[in-house]
Amino acid sequence: MSWGVVLGAIGFWLAAWALNAWLARQTPKGAAGRRALGLAVPAIFGVTLLVLWEGITRGANVPTVLLPPPSMIAERFAASTGILWADFKQTFLQAVLIGYAMGCGSAFLTAIAIDRSPFLQRGLLPVGNLISALPIIGIAPIMVMWFGFDWPSKAAVVVVMTFFPTLVNTVQGLQAAEAMQRDLMHTYGASYWQTLFKLRLPAAAPFIFNALKICSTLALIGAIVAEFFGTPIVGMGFRISTGVGRMDIDLVWAEIAVAALAGSAFYGVVVLIERAVTFWHPSVRGQGS
Repeated sequence: MSWGVVLGAIGFWLAAWALNAWLARQTPKGAAGRRALGLAVPAIFGVTLLVLWEGITRGANVPTVLLPPPSMIAERFAASTGILWADFKQTFLQAVLIGYAMGCGSAFLTAIAIDRSPFLQRGLLPVGNLISALPIIGIAPIMVMWFGFDWPSKAAVVVVMTFFPTLVNTVQGLQAAEAMQRDLMHTYGASYWQTLFKLRLPAAAPFIFNALKICSTLALIGAIVAEFFGTPIVGMGFRISTGVGRMDIDLVWAEIAVAALAGSAFYGVVVLIERAVTFWHPSVRGQGS
């Protein structure tokens, strides 16, 4: 064991921890300063983890089949961009995005139908809660049998995973408008659809976007897990499963890095859309002040 490398990494971690603790206590006056501070703290923390990871794996001579150092993963990432891009297109640009759009979109329309029908609200929601509890490893092989080995079966798994969280949150959000506000719309002689678009959907927007943010990560997880049960020779899940079997662990970690970056970017896009649409909400106004 190279104690110098290990102690150097630990010392860097302690120094970065002290810097982050000092930064966390600062209170910038302007919005730009607070935004920069909000980015600096997690960035320093992430770099610190990578340095500590590198120092321990190098200094303690950890076998690469157990945990490769970040530098080795970065080298494999740079050398395998073609493979990683093909897997990204198969898993994210096809299965995740299409399944996400279909699942969340159909859930939104179903929530409107449930809101119009007390029968559906009492009959469909309990069934939806039951189906939402089904494990991925149970439904993924069935979807592969139904829709084949290509991306449509993975998109079907994503639809199942995203449908009911969006449905439940949308139905709950449609009830968020206060009774006094509904009475006021009724006094004005507003129809159901006028009340829906001018009052109830804006009040439900925070609930809907919470569901969209949750589903943005569920969709990627579901597509990757579904690829473990049958897929063409491309895709993030396929590469992870075959890489583990071949002890190609650095490629596995490169795929994990791509999935983490894609999921974080997807979540960030949904957050930006939420801020643009619900700019009037107190929580969003507080973030921008």
